[in-house]
Amino acid sequence: MLNHAPRPLQFLNARLVCPASGRDEIGSLLIDNGVIAEVGSDVRPAARAEQVDCRGHVLAPGLIDLGAFVGEPGAEHRETLATASRAAAAGGVTTIVARPDTTPPVDAPEIVDYLTRRARDTASVRIHTLAALTKGLEGREMTEVGLLLEAGAVAFSDGPRSVASARVMRRAMTYARDFDALICHHVEDAELAAGGAMNEGELASRLGLPGRPCAAEALVLERDVRLVALTGARYHANLVTCADSVAIVAGAKRRGLPVTCGVSAAHLTLNENDVGEYRTFFKLAPPLRREDDRRALVEALADGVIDVVCSGHDPQDVETKRRPFAEADDGAIGVETMLSAGLRLVHAGDVSLRRLLHAMSTRPAELLGLPGGALKVGAPADLALIDLDAPFVLDAAALKSKSKNTPFDQARLQGRVLRTVVAGHTVYPYA
Repeated sequence: MLNHAPRPLQFLNARLVCPASGRDEIGSLLIDNGVIAEVGSDVRPAARAEQVDCRGHVLAPGLIDLGAFVGEPGAEHRETLATASRAAAAGGVTTIVARPDTTPPVDAPEIVDYLTRRARDTASVRIHTLAALTKGLEGREMTEVGLLLEAGAVAFSDGPRSVASARVMRRAMTYARDFDALICHHVEDAELAAGGAMNEGELASRLGLPGRPCAAEALVLERDVRLVALTGARYHANLVTCADSVAIVAGAKRRGLPVTCGVSAAHLTLNENDVGEYRTFFKLAPPLRREDDRRALVEALADGVIDVVCSGHDPQDVETKRRPFAEADDGAIGVETMLSAGLRLVHAGDVSLRRLLHAMSTRPAELLGLPGGALKVGAPADLALIDLDAPFVLDAAALKSKSKNTPFDQARLQGRVLRTVVAGHTVYPYA
């Protein structure tokens, strides 16, 4: 990232949308020395600043993507910090929170330090790191929570793996509580989901594919909620995908437990029928569920039961996707399309723009203790200028990610990012 102070930058005639304060008005915003210096309807043009006429388009806090796979170290053929950050910038994402399932995994302070230095040298957006919850992501022995926090980790997760042992999870929660650290957990019983290629149900049977039941998700989530009640730890379910999970999280929140959850933009806007004739770009983990589950997720987002919308960014190379459906690897890219896909819900009237942006920016910042997510004086100048109405057909080949495995290839979308700013520097369009 660039470190020198950029020239002051002012956005004029913008629709200022700030989920943190509830602001939604036409006005201006001035950036000076990498932070927001002035914002509101009464801000006058500053002669010394570069000026951008927004023509009524939305100016919002930059998005924070919680839990994206960025490739480095060990999987640079799938993605790198540089390519992931370029894709993020094109999608209005100003902060990536990277998964720990790299090679080697992020289970030691020196690996956190390496990623921090590597991101500083090669990334154009902010990169923060999820540290491994257990050593080697093996679910047997917890990592050094305090040392990893000191090194710069923002939360703890075993990435796409679930900790099977309730004893290990309880111990990890107890230590995390003492450090006020957030645990981000993949909620799926590996044994119950083993061998499954898509959502278990009638469609899987008709396609002749083994299924992954919703119960695999609900069982682990229910266990974890009980452990939260026992320990008092802050807990975030990375990806919930079904109505049963929504009900469990809603119940935990009614009891006042520090439980939150996230959902991917793909699970909010697609369902198992999109698999169609064995289309492997729709093979995700967790899998796309039934339409009634998708609707339950959308309603839970609108109601505030679901806290975070993320990309579920999981790049795969062509060879691992160009296989029979049951043999293809799980995963899809999503950091560049997260906002445009989510705007489908706004245009359909299912979710308000402010609520969507809250889940993509403000709430992740709150959960992780990051300073972004708001349009306020003194906040980091991490911003996205968005044309909500711009229609386009997605061309996977034009995406900035190194891999191109998107389920939205040739999809008709509405809403594009016009400009992305990180610490006052314009990172998209690229210089």
